[in-house]
Amino acid sequence: MLDLDGFTKTYLYQSILARTKPETELETKLKLVPKCVDKGMSIQEIAELLELDVETIRKSLQQQPE
Repeated sequence: MLDLDGFTKTYLYQSILARTKPETELETKLKLVPKCVDKGMSIQEIAELLELDVETIRKSLQQQPE
């Protein structure tokens, strides 16, 4: 079996994780935006719920296919 515990403590792993985690978190939040709109939430409510700024929510909605 692979010993990943040692690898997860390496500088390489930590630097990759530090670069990709914020992007992944934002992408995950933005995937929820259309579902929140479908539930009738306002842009302001979505921004507060997802802890994002209103402009980010608006840009996300403009990029969604109709």
